[in-house]
Amino acid sequence: MKRALSFTKMHGSGNDFILIDNRDRFIKASIAPMVAERLCRRKFGVGADGLILIEDSSVADFKWGFYNADGSEAEMCGNGGRCAARFAFLEGIAPDKQRFETLAGIIRAEVNGRQVKLQMSPPEDLRLDFRLKIREDEFSVSTLNTGVPHAVVLVDDIESVPVFEWGRFIRYDPTFQPDGTNVNFVKVIDAHNIRIRTYERGVEDETLACGTGAVASAIICAAKGLAESPVEVKTWGGEVLTIYFHVGDVKDQVADLVFLQGDAVLVYRGKLGQDIMAFLHK
Repeated sequence: MKRALSFTKMHGSGNDFILIDNRDRFIKASIAPMVAERLCRRKFGVGADGLILIEDSSVADFKWGFYNADGSEAEMCGNGGRCAARFAFLEGIAPDKQRFETLAGIIRAEVNGRQVKLQMSPPEDLRLDFRLKIREDEFSVSTLNTGVPHAVVLVDDIESVPVFEWGRFIRYDPTFQPDGTNVNFVKVIDAHNIRIRTYERGVEDETLACGTGAVASAIICAAKGLAESPVEVKTWGGEVLTIYFHVGDVKDQVADLVFLQGDAVLVYRGKLGQDIMAFLHK
């Protein structure tokens, strides 16, 4: 295959992504999951937590296809959304104030240098403090859908939590099937500061940050009377995400005017080599 395919590597708080301008639909939807799995595989591909394909939209500035590292398609990703917004701005695809189409609905974003402020879709399906027994351990779990499903477990010692072990058990618990859930372990510092570690479905491991998980954790803490907007969320990668929200005042409304703000960092640009290109289109 003669054509070289350009890509951009970006990260939001250590949550890293491969971004490709796919407005010409060079990567067909039928092979996108396989492309994501191949390119995101560390040591064998570019390496990333996810693949983001930027495509044309009839209702917004652009739309994205978001694929986890295992090839599964996700409705929404906060850190990926911030990277997509800055990428689209840098490439001249969208203005600094923009709207883009996701499976979770239309997302609004504002780009200001490296900082991107993303308006999230209204969270849904709040459930607080139910007991979940897994093997010898019993957890008090709260759940919230912030575009994707999240479970939140409050802990006293964030450093020593066995995130991979506990996260994997909770993620695959029958309570959350068939789609599974992301799992966040949270320590509340004070009303405006929390710390978080996240096991992400699709990646199937702990990641350095999760934007939708940070939003879910902040709002659940507020619902439990432990936090109030704005909430600074320190990620496992060491960076801080700021979550703004208004507690819902309509029946069944958890919160509205939900924003996620943080850096979206451009790491490098490159072109896929001929061996990878031949593999992707063989």
